Order: sequence, then structure tokens, then C-alpha cells
Amino acid sequence: MQPRANKLAWAAAGIFAAGTAAGFSTPRLIRTLDAPTPAAVQAKSPAAAVTQPIPAATAPNYREIVARNRSAVVGISSVEEVKASSTPFQFHGPFDWNPFEDQNPFFRFFRKMPDPSAPVPMHAQGSGFIVSSDGVIFTNAHVVNDAKKVTVTLSDHREFEAKVLGTDKASDIAVLKIDAHDLPTVRVGNSDQLHVGDYVLAIGAPFGLEETATAGIVSATERSLPGGSYVPFIQTDAAVNPGNSGGPLFDASGAVVGINSQIYTNSGGYQGVAFAVPINVAEEIKQQIIKTGKVVHGRLGIEVQNVDQSLAESFKLDSPTGALVAQVQPGSPAAAAGLKSGDVILRFNDIPISSSGDLSARVHMAAPGEQARLQVWRDGKKHELTVQIESDQSNTQAQAVAKSEKASLGLDVRPLTQEERKQAGVADGLMVESVSGHAAEAGIQPGDVVLSVDGNSVRTAAELRQYVGRHKDHVALLIERGDTRIFVPVALG
Repeated sequence: MQPRANKLAWAAAGIFAAGTAAGFSTPRLIRTLDAPTPAAVQAKSPAAAVTQPIPAATAPNYREIVARNRSAVVGISSVEEVKASSTPFQFHGPFDWNPFEDQNPFFRFFRKMPDPSAPVPMHAQGSGFIVSSDGVIFTNAHVVNDAKKVTVTLSDHREFEAKVLGTDKASDIAVLKIDAHDLPTVRVGNSDQLHVGDYVLAIGAPFGLEETATAGIVSATERSLPGGSYVPFIQTDAAVNPGNSGGPLFDASGAVVGINSQIYTNSGGYQGVAFAVPINVAEEIKQQIIKTGKVVHGRLGIEVQNVDQSLAESFKLDSPTGALVAQVQPGSPAAAAGLKSGDVILRFNDIPISSSGDLSARVHMAAPGEQARLQVWRDGKKHELTVQIESDQSNTQAQAVAKSEKASLGLDVRPLTQEERKQAGVADGLMVESVSGHAAEAGIQPGDVVLSVDGNSVRTAAELRQYVGRHKDHVALLIERGDTRIFVPVALG
């Protein structure tokens, strides 16, 4: 059980902290490392006598890694509008109108104060890195979530307003796009090849200090964190602080293997325990966002827990490993496959499962519709089951909303569910979830269904982006509201 004061803190906001460490003198009885071992001791330790020394590893060329990649690391700032809290200076009730306000400037002052319920801008800062020369950028979802405006600052101090192509809160990944060409890029590595003890280096803007490099080692891999995250995090002791969020984590060869995301802290600042999203996970998320405009995760429909020594003995397992099924949801893929409460899942598609977090990560990143093979321990024997992964509806409702359209149209949309398509009597379409700007001015409302753009049917936010991008001034959307269909011209800008 973790101490009450400990907490996971997003690296997008934090607190400076300072401390001291006490020094201890080494007792004289402790032998120096290079002192010879007496023969009598050697005779009593035959294992030590035959142990071969471990060859020393060559330290990475950190200077070269930074030199080659610093220009591809960017700063990211976002602005989100939130409602201000009420203020004691606001008049209510009978004071909403005052007959003396035309003569009394005191009352005019209070009447002209901004409405405390009106949105006020909130700023966030983080880091990111360029993965494509035409301006595709990785960062954390928590850096840009619900942002009205996102600005990317390059190493040469040029600034670009970015489009948020999509976000996935489950993995804390966001993909941005800026209108630029021939940009420097990082080299993407393979996070599956990381091992505990490997050298790593982080570059970012902690506390707004640009192009800061910090180094360390991989402390753990496939780390599961509380809070429902499905990500098999990379744990590292490279110094990561507020502002590093979304920045790259490099391996010894200078390839990006992770995206710095969280820290474990008592103070809000660095304490030697940081976590990064594996780049392989981020790449899968990016491909979904670019291809479909949304992120879909897999689901089995079970609740699982870790197997400790007592449970292993109860279920007659040789070792405390696997994911113990605590509950199977009726009508779920797991129920259809025959999984039962009390089963221990040992393998997922021939990949060993050591904990419940391992299974959750594998299932969540699997494609809906995929057939997965499970090795299950039941009644003291191993069994093989096949289960079909289904879509996790709690995470598919437009995590990657049409942010680029929102900037020009003012629409947040998502694909219609099967039931909604059936009710509307349409094959495809996009449900309007919120409206602002030009779309609101044109009369479009939440609950409307966008069927086509200039006669071209739309199924995904990506298609809507594509068709809208062909226009400069106006675009015609075919809208269905109830039993009525009508083309609505919407201004762009």
C-alpha cells in the first residue's frame, strides 16, 4: 500500500521543491572495493570465486544525441476556456438593474464588470516532438485536452497554431499538425527492445526552460499505474518535471522510445520516479487517429486482479503469476468464449501475462474484431480459449473529435453507433455533440446528424476534415434533424 501523501502528478503543472541529504561516514570495518580477499574467505565462497566480472558498458554520446535532436523538440502552449468562480462584487436580484446607474459611475462600474460565469482563459505548457517533416507532432493528451487554441514553438522560435488531429485520454497521447514543411524530425525506435538498466535521455522544457536535457536509466518496463490506465509505462530516473510532458525519451542510440507523461511525487516535483508512454503504443494510436480520426480500444468484459502467493497456492499455481478473473460481464466477449470467475489468464496470443496490468494493456491495444488466444489455468490444468475482442465503447465516443473542423466550422462530431444508424435509417453519418462559431450561426444544433459534405457521404471525422479542407469560404453540409433533411451552408474562417 502506498503512503497516503504519495500521489501521481501530471507533469504539466507542479511545484518547486528543494531538500538536503545527510552524509554518513563509512565505518573502518568496511573493506574497500579493490582490497584483496583473504584466501580463507575465498575458500568459503566458491561461487564468488568463479563469478566472471561484468564488462563495463560504454556510456552513450549524450552530446551528439542532443545535437541531432534538439531542433525536433518543440514547446507547446494551449489555452482552454473555463468558467470563473463567482465573485462577491457581482450584484444579484434587485441590484441587476439600478435607476441611478446613468448618473452614478460607481454603479456603472459594477454593471460593466465581466460576468463571473463567463469563460476565462487558462494556459498550459508542455513539450512535444516532430515525427514527420510535414509537421506531425506527438505530445500528451493532457497538455491539449479541451484546448481552444494550441501553439507550437520551434527551436528557432517560430510559432505555429496547431490543429489537434486527435487525442486519446486512455493512453495520454495527442497528435498535432502544423502547416510547415521540411522540418527536422526525430528517429523513432522500438520500445519493446528496452531493458531495465538501459541508458535513456529526456529533452523538454521543464518549468519553461527550453531544450533541457536530463539523463538516467530505465528503472522498470511495462509498469502498471493506478487510476485505470492501460499503458505499460516505461519507468525511468531521468529528471522529469512540469513542462516535460509530451517530450521525447531517447535510448542510447538516439532513437525515441517513449513520451514523458507522469511523475510519482510527494512534492509535485522530481523525486527520481518518472513514467513515459512507450513509443510503440504511441505509434499505434497515431495510425488510428490519422486513418480514422478516432481511437478505438479493445475490450473483453472482465474484471481482473493480481495473483499473490496465497492466491497462487489456493489455485495450485506453481508461481504467483497471471491475471485472476474476478468477474465476467454477461453478454461480453469473455462470457461468449467461456471464461469464468476464478480462471487465471496466463497467456494472451502466446505472450506471457505476469499481472493484471499486462493483460489490460494487451487487450486495450488489440483491434476490435481480432481473434485472441488465451491460455487459462482452471481446476489445476491449462486450457486454451479463443475470444473475439470487441470495441470498448467507453473510450470510442470520439476521443479524437474533429478539432480541426472546430476551428473552422465549430463542430464536435463522432460516428453514429449502430443503434443510431438504425433509428435514423441511414448507412453512415456523424453525430453533432457540440456546436459553436460558424456552425452555430448557420443553425446547426447538438443532436443533428451530418450526412454528407457537398454530396459526399461522411463516415468519420477524418473524411469530414478532408472534404472541408477543399473549401475556402463556404461548405454545404447535409443535415438530418428528426425526419427533415436540409443542406446548410456554413462559412469557413
